[in-house]
Amino acid sequence: MKKIVTLLTVLLAGSMLFVGCSKKETAKVADKDSSAFHIGIVTGTVSQSEDDLRGAEELIKRYGAVNEGGMIQHITYPDDFMSQQETTISQIVALADDPLMKAIVVNQAVPGTAEAFKRVKEKRSDILCFAGEAHEDPLVIQASADLAINADFISRGYTIIRAAKEMGANTFVHISFPRHMSYESLGLRRQIMEAACKDLGLTFVFETAPDPTSDVGVAGAQQFILEKVPQWIQKYGKETAFFCTNDAHTEPLLKQLATYGGMFVEADLPSPLMGYPGAFGIDLTAEAGNFPAILKKVEETVVAKAGAGKFGTWAYSYGFTVSAGLGEYAKRIIEGTAKKDSMADLYAALGVFTPGAKWNGGSYIDANTGVRAKNQTLVYMDTYVLGTGYIPTTTWEVPEQYYNIKFNK
Repeated sequence: MKKIVTLLTVLLAGSMLFVGCSKKETAKVADKDSSAFHIGIVTGTVSQSEDDLRGAEELIKRYGAVNEGGMIQHITYPDDFMSQQETTISQIVALADDPLMKAIVVNQAVPGTAEAFKRVKEKRSDILCFAGEAHEDPLVIQASADLAINADFISRGYTIIRAAKEMGANTFVHISFPRHMSYESLGLRRQIMEAACKDLGLTFVFETAPDPTSDVGVAGAQQFILEKVPQWIQKYGKETAFFCTNDAHTEPLLKQLATYGGMFVEADLPSPLMGYPGAFGIDLTAEAGNFPAILKKVEETVVAKAGAGKFGTWAYSYGFTVSAGLGEYAKRIIEGTAKKDSMADLYAALGVFTPGAKWNGGSYIDANTGVRAKNQTLVYMDTYVLGTGYIPTTTWEVPEQYYNIKFNK
């Protein structure tokens, strides 16, 4: 079985402008012009997934909010979405009550998204349903989504470990909790990471941390990380690379690694905004939305405080890009300038928000059956190490053996 991989260098072709209109004007257009439509986007809150939310705000900036006569309807699901799945489902399905709604994007597509999409399709089969960073098992989300996109949990299971070794790590600590490890995307990646550590000569360690959606909440989960990192550094040494599967854990992890030592290759959903501003006290107000400027300021601050070559990221935010890019892709499909089943058109839409970035990826392939998914794609970008530059992970050939590892719950 071979993984189909396409390497793309996507350049920003030009800017796009949106001319808003009032609610009354929107109603008039809807009566006279069948091309008038709305796109719904559902994200987490600032505390759980800020980058995803900022991507939705970028769409509003470009195309306007529905309540102001524009195109984009943005809502957020609860922080404790695991215990409020029915609330999340109801919120998503309610978007289909808008007669002008033509697409719904959920990023991150937390548990319940597949059921919500199923109910949306029952009400309105014409609505496109896109899942960004799907949490549910591939076969589950594929059954109801028109498209699901995930950071390439298979390839990155290998590339993150190899990058850690190139950065000088001899130990790799994976931090997570049972809920995340039950997801195929995250649990399988952990298995691949463990195998890659064995093959590349690193010691693999798994550490359990509290789930932010549990009773301890985000604050309790973050406090745990703050208290544990000094102990972990003392136990495993400063030549240890750390990785966590949850966004809320990232900021306190970075903060303590900067103080006590250790390394960080990239976040679960990489971004120069993921954890770095809070951990290093970086004010990015003036640079908002300008990722080259954001990366430059983050890099200067991190290198000054913690040294070069110890912390990494992607040059552009994955969460931001998926929210904005899937919204852009939906818009182009509705307008007839892109095709739903075209990966080239998908990458072009993502590329609007990542000028010059190198992407690699391919269709999800089920390790148990060898079947290539038609509506789920996996993507990743080169790793950028602050102070030393890019590690060309998108050019590495991932050994075939890692694609054949089966997920064990």
